[in-house]
Amino acid sequence: MSPTTIDHHIVVFAFPFGSHVAPLFSIIHKLAICSPTTHFSFFCIPVCNKSILSSYKHNMQQNIKIHDLWDGVPDGYKFIGKPQEDIELFMNAAPESFRKSIDTVVAETSKEINCLVSDAFFWFAAEMAEEMKVPWIAYWVGSPVSISAHYYTDLIRQTYGVEGKNETLKIIPGMSKIRIGDLPEGVLFGNLESLFSQMLHKMATVLPKADAIILNSFEELEPITTNDLKSKFKKFLSTGPFNLVSPSPAAPDVYGCIEWLDKQEPASVAYISFGSVVTPPPHELAALAEALEASKVPFLWSIKDHAKMHLPNGFLDRTKSQGTVVPWTPQMEVLGHDAVGVFITHCGWNSIIESITGGVPMICRPFFGDQRINGRMVEDVWEIGLKVEGGLLTKNGVIESLDQILSTEKGKKMRENIRTLKELAERAIGPKGNSSKNFTELADIVMSKKR
Repeated sequence: MSPTTIDHHIVVFAFPFGSHVAPLFSIIHKLAICSPTTHFSFFCIPVCNKSILSSYKHNMQQNIKIHDLWDGVPDGYKFIGKPQEDIELFMNAAPESFRKSIDTVVAETSKEINCLVSDAFFWFAAEMAEEMKVPWIAYWVGSPVSISAHYYTDLIRQTYGVEGKNETLKIIPGMSKIRIGDLPEGVLFGNLESLFSQMLHKMATVLPKADAIILNSFEELEPITTNDLKSKFKKFLSTGPFNLVSPSPAAPDVYGCIEWLDKQEPASVAYISFGSVVTPPPHELAALAEALEASKVPFLWSIKDHAKMHLPNGFLDRTKSQGTVVPWTPQMEVLGHDAVGVFITHCGWNSIIESITGGVPMICRPFFGDQRINGRMVEDVWEIGLKVEGGLLTKNGVIESLDQILSTEKGKKMRENIRTLKELAERAIGPKGNSSKNFTELADIVMSKKR
């Protein structure tokens, strides 16, 4: 686009870790479709940009330009294996790196910035937007209840102690069934002095400055929490589910997952995936494999090749007529398939949303962050799945969970509950739905020239 054809210039900064990038890009892509004379400068580190360009290579909007952002790793740096080392390096470099990036794209496009969109983790974006006198839109990667936990961090610290992990957070709207032990690290326990914990705390203090907070959810899913946060922030806009609003381009099913599912009975298959960040420890992988084999439940398991070594000897050969093990699946298509009856998951927010829109109950094995809260919501609030007993995958625990969901009245009720949520999600993105209205409001803010 030449400078004369650009009405607005929007800069977007994505957090390049976990599953933050793809959902944010999907909603930016929809905004770009809705406003073809707006130029979007999208920044992320090269490895993430490569993935985006590969996914959208046939239908990338021409008014989006992908820019590489420095990952913060100095030349010649040797990683020492410290937890979150890559995140710390990136975040330490980010404020200066972001400012230099904005100067570069302004010079390149000859167009000043009209709006700054960033991951909510980038708390310093509030100051940048104030300096430029433009709106700041913060993207939150998780659920309403998880952002509520961070917003109320100071109140939680003043009211509760770490010893009462089974005590519920009744003083916070919408969290009456959430337990202290479900909270993300950095709120009440964990290393509260770590860069990551401090980043989340700073984020919570500046988010009220955001002109809007957007998230991959729909208001009907968590109405109490959503209404409370609407009273705390300028605009709290649930504009999802993103996989329905602006689905990523379908990737080739190179491992024949859908073809295999086509041969299975309805609601009979256990689909297993723990995302791209965490792999369960070896003894849990072995226990899960033993449970699948003993239960005789058909299964589709997405597991990286390097983790297969932890499966029991002979498992793959003994179960090749029962299930299939692949390194990657087209997850949204899999969860939308009639044959899938249960999803064994780490409870990442994107996976939960995709499971709801697919109408598939869950067995949850949370690991960190908001995954414990998500698992509690799945089991005790929405009643659309189970958390594994004791928080770990065991042979007997998985067998019992599979039986409950696939073969009992309790499982039937879970399927009914999740079908109801699926219908609410579909209604939310309809012409008169709340997510559609919120997206229109988001577009109005993004396209405004000044605060």
